[in-house]
Amino acid sequence: MPLPPEALAEIARLRATPRPTLRAVAEGMEAHLYRPIPVLDHGFVRVIDYMGDDGAIVQAARVSYGAGTRAARDDAGLVRYLMRHAHSTPFEMCEVKLHVKLPVFVARQWIRHRTANVNEYSARYSVLDREFYLPAPEHLAAQSAANAQGRGETLAPEEAARVLGWLKEDAARAYDHYQAMLANDGQQGLARELARINLPMNVYTQWYWKTDLHNLLHFLRLRADAHAQYEIRVYAEAIAGVVRDWVPATWAAFADYRLGGVTLSAQGVEVLRRRLAGETVTEETSGLSRGEWREFVAFWG
Repeated sequence: MPLPPEALAEIARLRATPRPTLRAVAEGMEAHLYRPIPVLDHGFVRVIDYMGDDGAIVQAARVSYGAGTRAARDDAGLVRYLMRHAHSTPFEMCEVKLHVKLPVFVARQWIRHRTANVNEYSARYSVLDREFYLPAPEHLAAQSAANAQGRGETLAPEEAARVLGWLKEDAARAYDHYQAMLANDGQQGLARELARINLPMNVYTQWYWKTDLHNLLHFLRLRADAHAQYEIRVYAEAIAGVVRDWVPATWAAFADYRLGGVTLSAQGVEVLRRRLAGETVTEETSGLSRGEWREFVAFWG
């Protein structure tokens, strides 16, 4: 269970006692407040607080204080313009605070996005739970031959079972030793800050992660991509669903221009122009590197 019964009871209490406010409220986000979205085997993402909505982005862009007589389509058009021309500041007017439970190795990837405020559960002061991420067999894959930081073919069932057995055994043994080092048994146990160093990277940690919408969208563009590591991608996909409900006009523009769009270099644009003019362009005559040509052909044929 991602959250203990007392935490679920607290969520129910918070959702049962709404408070009046003069702030802008996004109904889609209100539906997500406090509720955990399960991720992986023991993880979750949940919204703790947020500020702003699509209207806050438009307001910041116009530096206005009244809605006037503008139509919703005008606001959506402005949001699309801002996204299309990479005007990032208006999107920074919206913020969200998330409570995330995730394996340590995912957290170490995640923290590379240094544009957020983070407060992580401290194993110096508290004892970590006996919870480890164990991949499903279909997510156990060999090293990719083409990508030094990616996965290749899924392991055969026998090999997957052997690897999963090692992961379970090693995690259990490491935690048993962790508990033994902490135990008193009439003597003074090892300090928590030292006992934790023997725990594996698949143990779960938790943090509060607060960021603005502009930087969150950058996170999602990288981590919700099909090439991202599966274990962080599923968290990004869960957050993407929240953002879609929170700022629908912004999400539509983001999906169009960032997730579904293609960026071309000046050389790539020139190759496309030459093709449209009827010229047969090859890798040798394109002026592109081998990697650039491969990516160009993958999209444009």
